Amino acid sequence: MAEIRFDGRVAIVTGAGTGLGRSHALGLAARGAKVVVNDLGVSRDGTGSSSEAADAVVAEIIAMGGDAMAHGCDVSDEDGVIDMVAQAMTAWGRVDIVVNNAGILRDKTFAKMDMADFRKVVDVHLIGSANVAHACWPIMREQKYGRIVFTSSGSGLYGNFGQSNYGAAKAAMMGLMNVLHMEGARDNIRVNTLAPTAATRMTEELLPAEAAALLAPETITPGLLYLVSEDAPSRFILGAGAGSFAQTRVYETQGITLLDDDNTPEAVAARFAEMSDPSGQQELQDAFSQTKKYALNAASARGLKLDW
Repeated sequence: MAEIRFDGRVAIVTGAGTGLGRSHALGLAARGAKVVVNDLGVSRDGTGSSSEAADAVVAEIIAMGGDAMAHGCDVSDEDGVIDMVAQAMTAWGRVDIVVNNAGILRDKTFAKMDMADFRKVVDVHLIGSANVAHACWPIMREQKYGRIVFTSSGSGLYGNFGQSNYGAAKAAMMGLMNVLHMEGARDNIRVNTLAPTAATRMTEELLPAEAAALLAPETITPGLLYLVSEDAPSRFILGAGAGSFAQTRVYETQGITLLDDDNTPEAVAARFAEMSDPSGQQELQDAFSQTKKYALNAASARGLKLDW
């Protein structure tokens, strides 16, 4: 298989001063990409700011013979993001790759959480990712090329105690990916989601030392590089950690159909096990596929032929 390269490509990596973002930025640069290293330099909870981390990664890239610039905007600030993209265009004339990685944590149980902390985490992860993608979208459409990755998490896909804000924001990455995959297809914009688990400052208190040694960010970056490559898939959720990679999918069971007087909560309860039976489950391709499935099920149950 041909080597995956990014010569002539321009990438924006958010939250690239440390951890996964740093690893992704270095990985892209090592294979030829020009990289905007975005990092506000905040602490894990999003407070403070410093250019030191982003500048250090830029220095690493330049030392390896690459080309990079630092930008310290808060991705939840739309004007700051627009300025970052404008600077990339001024310097290099295009933006080919967006890796939305920036994030913060403000963990508490839902009962104890301040809604300001809920909003801030959603703003950084979800609105921040949307801001960067939105600022680059017209550029990618014009050049008929774009690769965008959103970063999800097991906390969003499966849940994690004390992370309602983070989990909600990370689950939203899947929905954003699904729609942008559809809207970008005609312009060769491919949109994927990375769901990593790594030893970073976001998880440093949760992992035993032996596991942390295995879960280095560098074990995940190869998967990310494939997701933003020339031959990348689209609408793919890549689970990754410790060199293991897997696809995450959402399935819907065949289900049941209840008609007229039989359509009662008691009937739903009585047939709950049947409704949950995975036999014949399928991966739906869009929201309308679900609508079509239910209408066809109802028509069939009534002995009707629905030309759809």
